[in-house]
Amino acid sequence: MILKCIAVDDEPLALDILEDYISKVPFLKLVKRTENAIEALQVVNEGGIDLVFLDIQMPELTGIQFLKIAGNKADYILTTAYSQYALESYDLNVADYLLKPIAFDRFYKAVEKVRNLREKLENNGGSKPIEQQIAPIVGQVNTPSANAVQDYIFVKTEHKIQKIELEDILYIEGLKDYISIFTKSERIITLQSMKKMEETLPKSNFMRVHKSYIIALDKIESIERSRICIASKIIPIGDTYRDEFFKHIDGKNI
Repeated sequence: MILKCIAVDDEPLALDILEDYISKVPFLKLVKRTENAIEALQVVNEGGIDLVFLDIQMPELTGIQFLKIAGNKADYILTTAYSQYALESYDLNVADYLLKPIAFDRFYKAVEKVRNLREKLENNGGSKPIEQQIAPIVGQVNTPSANAVQDYIFVKTEHKIQKIELEDILYIEGLKDYISIFTKSERIITLQSMKKMEETLPKSNFMRVHKSYIIALDKIESIERSRICIASKIIPIGDTYRDEFFKHIDGKNI
Protein backbone atom coordinates (compact mmCIF):
# COMPACT_ATOMS: atom_id res chain seq x y z
CA MET A 1 0.00 0.00 0.00
CA ILE A 2 1.30 3.43 -0.99
CA LEU A 3 -0.04 6.43 0.91
CA LYS A 4 -0.20 9.67 -1.08
CA CYS A 5 0.76 12.54 1.21
CA ILE A 6 0.69 16.30 1.38
CA ALA A 7 2.76 18.32 3.88
CA VAL A 8 1.36 21.65 5.09
CA ASP A 9 3.43 24.04 7.21
CA ASP A 10 4.21 27.75 7.06
CA GLU A 11 7.85 27.07 8.02
CA PRO A 12 10.08 25.98 5.10
CA LEU A 13 12.49 24.19 7.44
CA ALA A 14 9.66 22.12 8.89
CA LEU A 15 8.61 21.17 5.36
CA ASP A 16 12.20 20.20 4.53
CA ILE A 17 12.26 17.82 7.48
CA LEU A 18 8.91 16.27 6.59
CA GLU A 19 9.94 15.85 2.95
CA ASP A 20 13.18 14.17 4.04
CA TYR A 21 11.36 11.81 6.40
CA ILE A 22 8.71 10.94 3.82
CA SER A 23 11.42 10.11 1.26
CA LYS A 24 12.86 7.54 3.66
CA VAL A 25 9.60 5.59 4.04
CA PRO A 26 8.89 3.23 1.11
CA PHE A 27 5.10 3.29 1.50
CA LEU A 28 4.81 7.10 1.48
CA LYS A 29 4.65 9.28 -1.64
CA LEU A 30 4.79 13.07 -1.28
CA VAL A 31 2.34 14.59 -3.75
CA LYS A 32 2.77 18.18 -2.62
CA ARG A 33 4.40 20.38 0.01
CA THR A 34 3.06 23.84 0.63
CA GLU A 35 3.20 26.77 3.04
CA ASN A 36 -0.31 27.82 1.99
CA ALA A 37 -3.10 26.12 3.96
CA ILE A 38 -5.81 27.31 1.57
CA GLU A 39 -3.94 25.81 -1.38
CA ALA A 40 -3.56 22.56 0.56
CA LEU A 41 -7.28 22.54 1.34
CA GLN A 42 -8.08 22.73 -2.36
CA VAL A 43 -5.77 19.79 -3.05
CA VAL A 44 -7.41 17.68 -0.33
CA ASN A 45 -10.90 18.59 -1.50
CA GLU A 46 -10.05 17.39 -5.02
CA GLY A 47 -9.51 13.90 -3.60
CA GLY A 48 -6.77 11.34 -4.04
CA ILE A 49 -4.82 12.32 -0.90
CA ASP A 50 -4.52 9.62 1.77
CA LEU A 51 -2.54 11.40 4.48
CA VAL A 52 -2.03 15.05 5.43
CA PHE A 53 0.81 16.28 7.65
CA LEU A 54 -0.75 19.41 9.06
CA ASP A 55 0.76 22.18 11.17
CA ILE A 56 -1.66 23.70 13.67
CA GLN A 57 -0.52 27.32 13.85
CA MET A 58 -0.59 28.86 10.39
CA PRO A 59 -1.70 32.28 9.08
CA GLU A 60 -5.01 32.73 7.27
CA LEU A 61 -6.22 29.22 8.08
CA THR A 62 -5.19 27.31 11.21
CA GLY A 63 -4.83 23.55 11.26
CA ILE A 64 -7.92 23.29 13.46
CA GLN A 65 -9.97 25.29 10.98
CA PHE A 66 -8.51 23.21 8.15
CA LEU A 67 -9.73 19.99 9.79
CA LYS A 68 -13.22 21.33 10.37
CA ILE A 69 -13.54 22.36 6.71
CA ALA A 70 -11.87 19.34 5.09
CA GLY A 71 -13.66 16.75 7.20
CA ASN A 72 -13.01 13.07 6.50
CA LYS A 73 -11.48 13.32 3.04
CA ALA A 74 -8.11 12.03 4.33
CA ASP A 75 -6.26 10.96 7.44
CA TYR A 76 -4.35 13.61 9.35
CA ILE A 77 -1.20 13.75 11.44
CA LEU A 78 -0.91 17.04 13.29
CA THR A 79 2.48 18.69 13.76
CA THR A 80 3.16 21.54 16.19
CA ALA A 81 5.69 22.94 18.60
CA TYR A 82 3.02 23.51 21.25
CA SER A 83 2.06 20.59 23.47
CA GLN A 84 -1.12 22.27 24.75
CA TYR A 85 -2.85 21.30 21.50
CA ALA A 86 -2.37 17.58 22.15
CA LEU A 87 -5.57 17.11 24.13
CA GLU A 88 -7.65 19.20 21.73
CA SER A 89 -6.46 16.94 18.92
CA TYR A 90 -8.28 13.99 20.52
CA ASP A 91 -11.60 15.61 19.55
CA LEU A 92 -10.54 16.31 15.98
CA ASN A 93 -10.47 12.83 14.46
CA VAL A 94 -6.75 12.80 13.75
CA ALA A 95 -4.58 9.72 13.36
CA ASP A 96 -1.69 11.03 15.45
CA TYR A 97 -0.03 14.10 16.92
CA LEU A 98 3.68 14.90 16.50
CA LEU A 99 5.45 17.42 18.69
CA LYS A 100 8.28 19.42 17.11
CA PRO A 101 11.19 18.85 16.84
CA ILE A 102 9.98 15.57 15.34
CA ALA A 103 12.22 12.53 15.73
CA PHE A 104 12.26 10.13 12.80
CA ASP A 105 11.39 7.08 14.90
CA ARG A 106 8.29 8.85 16.25
CA PHE A 107 7.39 9.94 12.70
CA TYR A 108 7.73 6.38 11.42
CA LYS A 109 5.59 5.00 14.23
CA ALA A 110 2.81 7.46 13.36
CA VAL A 111 2.76 6.73 9.62
CA GLU A 112 3.04 2.99 10.19
CA LYS A 113 -0.03 3.16 12.40
CA VAL A 114 -1.95 4.87 9.59
CA ARG A 115 -0.82 2.28 7.05
CA ASN A 116 -1.64 -0.70 9.30
CA LEU A 117 -5.13 0.57 10.09
CA ARG A 118 -5.85 1.35 6.44
CA GLU A 119 -4.70 -2.14 5.44
CA LYS A 120 -7.03 -3.67 8.02
CA LEU A 121 -9.90 -1.61 6.70
CA GLU A 122 -9.15 -2.68 3.13
CA ASN A 123 -9.02 -6.33 4.16
CA ASN A 124 -12.43 -5.89 5.78
CA GLY A 125 -13.82 -4.24 2.67
CA GLY A 126 -13.62 -0.69 4.01
CA SER A 127 -12.10 2.31 2.34
CA LYS A 128 -12.96 5.26 4.57
CA PRO A 129 -10.30 7.21 6.50
CA ILE A 130 -9.35 5.85 9.91
CA GLU A 131 -11.31 8.28 12.03
CA GLN A 132 -14.53 7.86 10.03
CA GLN A 133 -14.43 4.11 10.52
CA ILE A 134 -13.62 4.27 14.23
CA ALA A 135 -15.88 7.16 15.22
CA PRO A 136 -19.08 5.08 15.71
CA ILE A 137 -17.48 2.77 18.26
CA VAL A 138 -15.20 4.96 20.36
CA GLY A 139 -16.47 6.18 23.68
CA GLN A 140 -16.64 5.11 27.28
CA VAL A 141 -14.46 2.66 29.10
CA ASN A 142 -15.98 -0.81 28.92
CA THR A 143 -17.99 -1.90 31.95
CA PRO A 144 -17.92 -5.63 32.73
CA SER A 145 -21.04 -7.70 33.18
CA ALA A 146 -21.97 -8.76 36.69
CA ASN A 147 -20.66 -12.30 36.31
CA ALA A 148 -17.58 -11.55 34.21
CA VAL A 149 -14.04 -11.79 35.51
CA GLN A 150 -12.55 -8.44 34.59
CA ASP A 151 -8.81 -8.42 33.94
CA TYR A 152 -8.60 -5.66 31.34
CA ILE A 153 -10.33 -2.51 30.14
CA PHE A 154 -10.56 -0.67 26.82
CA VAL A 155 -9.99 3.08 26.58
CA LYS A 156 -10.04 5.54 23.69
CA THR A 157 -6.64 7.03 22.98
CA GLU A 158 -5.24 8.64 19.82
CA HIS A 159 -8.38 7.60 17.97
CA LYS A 160 -8.00 3.93 18.61
CA ILE A 161 -9.40 1.61 21.23
CA GLN A 162 -6.52 0.46 23.41
CA LYS A 163 -6.63 -2.58 25.64
CA ILE A 164 -5.02 -2.17 29.05
CA GLU A 165 -4.35 -5.09 31.35
CA LEU A 166 -5.40 -4.20 34.90
CA GLU A 167 -2.31 -5.93 36.22
CA ASP A 168 -0.17 -3.33 34.43
CA ILE A 169 -1.85 -0.25 35.93
CA LEU A 170 0.14 1.53 38.66
CA TYR A 171 -2.07 4.55 39.26
CA ILE A 172 -4.39 6.97 37.50
CA GLU A 173 -4.18 10.74 37.63
CA GLY A 174 -7.10 12.99 36.82
CA LEU A 175 -6.59 16.39 35.19
CA LYS A 176 -9.77 18.32 34.42
CA ASP A 177 -11.53 16.59 31.47
CA TYR A 178 -9.06 13.77 30.88
CA ILE A 179 -7.07 11.21 32.82
CA SER A 180 -3.58 9.78 32.60
CA ILE A 181 -3.25 6.03 33.17
CA PHE A 182 0.25 5.16 34.29
CA THR A 183 1.23 1.55 33.59
CA LYS A 184 4.46 -0.36 34.03
CA SER A 185 5.62 0.66 30.56
CA GLU A 186 3.77 3.81 29.43
CA ARG A 187 1.48 6.73 30.15
CA ILE A 188 -1.89 6.59 28.39
CA ILE A 189 -4.07 9.71 28.05
CA THR A 190 -7.79 9.37 27.52
CA LEU A 191 -10.78 11.71 27.63
CA GLN A 192 -12.59 10.22 30.59
CA SER A 193 -13.81 11.22 34.05
CA MET A 194 -12.31 9.99 37.30
CA LYS A 195 -15.81 9.10 38.49
CA LYS A 196 -16.43 6.82 35.52
CA MET A 197 -13.02 5.20 35.87
CA GLU A 198 -13.56 4.66 39.60
CA GLU A 199 -16.90 2.98 38.90
CA THR A 200 -15.40 0.78 36.19
CA LEU A 201 -12.31 -0.55 37.97
CA PRO A 202 -12.77 -3.49 40.36
CA LYS A 203 -12.80 -2.28 43.95
CA SER A 204 -10.92 -5.38 45.05
CA ASN A 205 -7.65 -3.81 43.94
CA PHE A 206 -8.27 -0.19 42.99
CA MET A 207 -9.07 2.66 45.35
CA ARG A 208 -9.51 6.38 45.01
CA VAL A 209 -7.27 8.07 47.56
CA HIS A 210 -7.52 11.67 46.36
CA LYS A 211 -9.79 13.69 44.08
CA SER A 212 -7.04 13.40 41.45
CA TYR A 213 -5.70 9.89 42.07
CA ILE A 214 -6.82 6.27 41.88
CA ILE A 215 -4.20 3.70 42.85
CA ALA A 216 -3.62 -0.02 42.36
CA LEU A 217 -3.42 -1.26 45.93
CA ASP A 218 -1.02 -4.09 45.12
CA LYS A 219 1.47 -1.61 43.60
CA ILE A 220 1.95 0.34 46.85
CA GLU A 221 5.62 0.32 47.86
CA SER A 222 5.34 2.32 51.07
CA ILE A 223 3.09 4.66 53.05
CA GLU A 224 4.42 7.58 55.05
CA ARG A 225 1.94 9.75 56.93
CA SER A 226 -0.44 10.96 54.21
CA ARG A 227 1.65 9.96 51.25
CA ILE A 228 1.76 6.80 49.16
CA CYS A 229 4.79 5.77 47.12
CA ILE A 230 4.20 3.83 43.89
CA ALA A 231 7.03 3.41 41.36
CA SER A 232 8.88 6.39 42.90
CA LYS A 233 5.77 8.57 42.51
CA ILE A 234 4.54 10.26 45.71
CA ILE A 235 0.73 10.32 45.78
CA PRO A 236 -1.14 12.37 48.41
CA ILE A 237 -4.03 10.94 50.41
CA GLY A 238 -6.96 13.34 50.43
CA ASP A 239 -8.85 14.10 53.64
CA THR A 240 -12.10 12.78 52.14
CA TYR A 241 -10.54 9.37 51.42
CA ARG A 242 -8.18 9.01 54.39
CA ASP A 243 -10.37 6.99 56.77
CA GLU A 244 -11.49 4.46 54.16
CA PHE A 245 -7.95 4.00 52.87
CA PHE A 246 -6.38 3.37 56.27
CA LYS A 247 -9.26 1.12 57.26
CA HIS A 248 -8.44 -1.03 54.23
CA ILE A 249 -4.71 -0.97 54.99
CA ASP A 250 -5.28 -1.87 58.66
CA GLY A 251 -7.10 -4.97 57.49
CA LYS A 252 -3.95 -6.08 55.67
CA ASN A 253 -1.53 -5.44 58.53
CA ILE A 254 0.21 -8.33 60.32
